[in-house]
Amino acid sequence: MSKDFSNLGINAQLQKGLADLQISVPTDIQEKTIPVILQQKEDVVALAKTGTGKTAAFGLPLLQLIDLENTAIQAVILVPTRELGQQITSNLESFSSHMPSVSIATVCGGIPIKPQIERLKSTTHIVVATPGRLADLVERNAIDIKNISYLVLDEADEMVSALKEGLDSIIKIIPKKRRTLLFTATMPGTIKQLVQNYMSKHVVHIEADMSTVGHQGIDHQFVVVEPIEKLEVLLHFLNTKQGKRGIIFCKTKAAVNKLAKNLAINKFSSGALHGSLTQGIRDRIMGQFREGYIDILVATDLAARGIDIKEIEYVVNYHLPDTYDAYVHRSGRTARAGAKGLSLTVLQKEEIADITLFEKALGITFNRFKKADAESIEENNTLLWAKKIFKTKPNHTVSEDLKKQVRTIFHHLTKEELVEKILANYLESKKVAIPAAGTSKKKKNKK
Repeated sequence: MSKDFSNLGINAQLQKGLADLQISVPTDIQEKTIPVILQQKEDVVALAKTGTGKTAAFGLPLLQLIDLENTAIQAVILVPTRELGQQITSNLESFSSHMPSVSIATVCGGIPIKPQIERLKSTTHIVVATPGRLADLVERNAIDIKNISYLVLDEADEMVSALKEGLDSIIKIIPKKRRTLLFTATMPGTIKQLVQNYMSKHVVHIEADMSTVGHQGIDHQFVVVEPIEKLEVLLHFLNTKQGKRGIIFCKTKAAVNKLAKNLAINKFSSGALHGSLTQGIRDRIMGQFREGYIDILVATDLAARGIDIKEIEYVVNYHLPDTYDAYVHRSGRTARAGAKGLSLTVLQKEEIADITLFEKALGITFNRFKKADAESIEENNTLLWAKKIFKTKPNHTVSEDLKKQVRTIFHHLTKEELVEKILANYLESKKVAIPAAGTSKKKKNKK
């Protein structure tokens, strides 16, 4: 039987904040971690997949352990990206809505540093930071972290590989007697080395139910395509998901830009997200996605960290990721907070054997996604063509006289007749023959 948060030792103020958020039942990682952080003194290494409530697992006990009478910085939470930092700060502020004295600051790269320096002049109990920006602030003597009691490393597996230099410089500054809480979705050798180098000898290891948690609710599928048909198969899939939000992952920034351009040409509501974009553009695109103004994000792995949106219904791996860890983080963007989701991987023939390796390493099963046939692809291309016409803006440079002459040619046609003629003209130009409804099915049945 699952415990509630009061049984885990969470105080009444934080319970009120959770009640406001309609959170009443702890997840597996929260149930296992919160009492350890609250009642013990050892460092903690917690292994749990994305979407399992890790922020509350360290955030709730951390908020409770803060000494509000002490105006110094007592805890630093390090994260790999600004987006994740903002998400964690937002969650902590929501949890502590009935603890008005708690002060939390976010200091991350990609935005001007001066406002952050000014913010740190005020009382601050918890700092959420990216390693590079925090190291910069330390160098400028704009922040004092020499006396912190707690260091949290969230999504540590991504941080050590991408931001190791900044992390190393921070570890050297903070007190050795601090308590370190490390949270990770995977346990590569780099994490094991970090635990050995920077954490105490007496570490409490905690693991969520890895056989189900983090993969629960995700339908893992793959589709095999020829290179020439890859984009068309994706466009057909996306047309079946109209109005639903999803993320498409590419390996490189160039691939993200190219695919995003193709989606825009075909009038899909989408945006690109990668590290070379300015922070302002990234924030705007994320805001549009979060608010539902765009349905599709095309992103690189690191740029998509920190996206914690419950209504992401599918993830597409347009390129197979290089590592099992990357797949875990990608697929974990969907099926959050108990929802269902689809993780579709687009493969070429030579990559099929890799699926078995991913299944064994991650303890999951991939099902084959039925690829659209040539007829369905052509029908979809025709619908995309129609959508382009519908969304085309009028050309106001065309003379009224020419418009009048064109109208005269078409004036005796009904709307239905005009559509039929335009459609026939398009199909003729493409040399495409789409059978009448039911024709192909009847032929197949006769065979």
